[in-house]
Amino acid sequence: MASTLHRDADLVDAHNDLLGLVVRRPRGEQAAYFRSRWLSQLRDGGVDVQVLALFTGRDDLHELLLMLEAGHRVAAANADAVAICLTGADVDAALAAGKIALILALEGCGALRGEVAILETLFRLGVRMVSFTHMGRTAFADGSGEDSTGSGLTRAGIEALGVAEELGMLMDVSHLSASGVDDVLARATRPVVASHSSAFSLLAHHRNLTDDRLRAIAASGGVVGVNFMAGFVDPDRPTVERLVDHVLHVASVAGAGHVGLGPDFIEEYALETYVGDLVIEGVSMKQAIPGLGGPTGLPLVTDAIVARGVPEDEIRAILGGNWLRVLRAELGVPAGARRP
Repeated sequence: MASTLHRDADLVDAHNDLLGLVVRRPRGEQAAYFRSRWLSQLRDGGVDVQVLALFTGRDDLHELLLMLEAGHRVAAANADAVAICLTGADVDAALAAGKIALILALEGCGALRGEVAILETLFRLGVRMVSFTHMGRTAFADGSGEDSTGSGLTRAGIEALGVAEELGMLMDVSHLSASGVDDVLARATRPVVASHSSAFSLLAHHRNLTDDRLRAIAASGGVVGVNFMAGFVDPDRPTVERLVDHVLHVASVAGAGHVGLGPDFIEEYALETYVGDLVIEGVSMKQAIPGLGGPTGLPLVTDAIVARGVPEDEIRAILGGNWLRVLRAELGVPAGARRP
């Protein structure tokens, strides 16, 4: 039953850094690398919608644009299998054609150097989701690693939130400081999402979301994609079952209609990027939950959720239905064009 359900359900992975690996290849090899290395993994994992993170650790606009171009190059050369989607209708069209829908997401706005207008440029280039920070500070807000400052959005951040909402760019609070999350939730007029965040009540790390913030995201109409990284789930007991504890906790607090998957598969990226282990904010970038080092392990999550006795309709919602509801209603829809 579990394998059939996993295969039949629409599965949305709300965060994968694979473009960070694609962009390192020579330009002429990027599309072939994606097809040979990643497409089969996504298919084997049952991924139907893949959010692709645009992350530059050096806050470099030049690097960001190269990564964005790599995403478009991959999609153009593999048009039989994937499609970059700008709207919910695009997502549905890709799914109907048997393609994997790709959504471009900006992870951290350091490269913008406080220039809000660049958000509009990136929207024109296909970006449809944005988070203002990574662990540190940008001109828009502080990351969760700066929680002790107690700061919310800057003036530029408030302006950027308004621009994102006006355009139809999903606001992602993963990585944002606690006060920043509260500020966004207080100001937002559209659903707020957390693409890859787990439950603070189960592991007290600043990257995870408290129950109050889970409820507030749900109240906005948004979705929380649960992060699979061992260091945010349980570094002492990094198991699929412990991950499902986080999924079901978010469902119990925010409601079954507001939880999804945000794996943040980092193992391959970390192995290629770092010599030796790398620990950031107390979390090893190379510690993956066994079996969940990449997309091919996703059926294990469905198996474990089924084993908990969760109803089929709720499982389908968790795997992708909840994300699809938000994508269909909000993705690329200008504020003035929203249905009342």
